[in-house]
Amino acid sequence: MLLDTPICDFGWKAPEFTLKDAFGESFTMSEHLGEKGLLVMFICNHCPYVKRIGAILAEDTRHLMAQGINVLAVMSNDYLAVPADSPENMKQFAKEHGFTFPYLVDENQRVGQQYNAVCTPDFFGFNSAGELQYRGRLDDAKMADSKHRIPELLNAMRMIADTGKGPDKQFASMGCSIKWR
Repeated sequence: MLLDTPICDFGWKAPEFTLKDAFGESFTMSEHLGEKGLLVMFICNHCPYVKRIGAILAEDTRHLMAQGINVLAVMSNDYLAVPADSPENMKQFAKEHGFTFPYLVDENQRVGQQYNAVCTPDFFGFNSAGELQYRGRLDDAKMADSKHRIPELLNAMRMIADTGKGPDKQFASMGCSIKWR
């Protein structure tokens, strides 16, 4: 089911979480909330929208991390119902797309629920104080050719890193619904 994310609730505080990646290494949100902010993304392996943007997402996040903006990705789908989203498949998907950020398993779906994640992809851009400043889409290309795209997420996270504030005008991300138990 195709869904759109809600508009940004500016200033909403990021709930703390600790999750493991598919290899069993733990990551705590607050330890990644750096002085230039943090991007938390809800993604999965099987979603056509995430598959379509995988390489661009890897490239954009590499640019952000090189600029000191931290990135965490969370997979909240019920992978027992959707085996393509299993931790083993997460490893393969991350390798295939060249992800350099931690890709975390939300085993009990609590983090997805705390963040009110709606779809994959769902992007949350936080400033250094852990206040939400961006909840929008990756770019304006949607499912079309991305050669001449406007990298809205990249631009927003750079703005947040520089000013602590996100853009006033944001467009909802759209994608597949999160597969809840």
